[in-house]
Amino acid sequence: MAAGLKTIIALSFVLAIGFLLVILSSALFHSYLTLLVVATYVIAPLPNWICGRCANPDDFMESVGSAVVDFGRFCTGFLVVMGVALPALLAHCGLIAVPAMAMSIVGGLLIYGTIISFTMFFQEEQDF
Repeated sequence: MAAGLKTIIALSFVLAIGFLLVILSSALFHSYLTLLVVATYVIAPLPNWICGRCANPDDFMESVGSAVVDFGRFCTGFLVVMGVALPALLAHCGLIAVPAMAMSIVGGLLIYGTIISFTMFFQEEQDF
């Protein structure tokens, strides 16, 4: 699947909307705690990437490196769930408003979805 210029433009547009929602959720409601969501979604793919590099892709035994890959997926899943749960927790405690929580969650999911889509579209195929 070849990703072209239209794919890059579409992903950039969706990423910009996600960042806009998170920044507006902070600026409109005068509580900058919702910016922590951006950090969790930007850091979320890193455990998958690091653990995927640590597992030996040239090995014919799939079960040898699966624990490292599974740990990376667990850490990524934890960070994605934390990106959704953190604004809900902050809204429950009364530190941010409920509309700020909704804007932060939707913006964060758009950011993470864009990062995942970017890695899927521009992934290098390995030839053997």
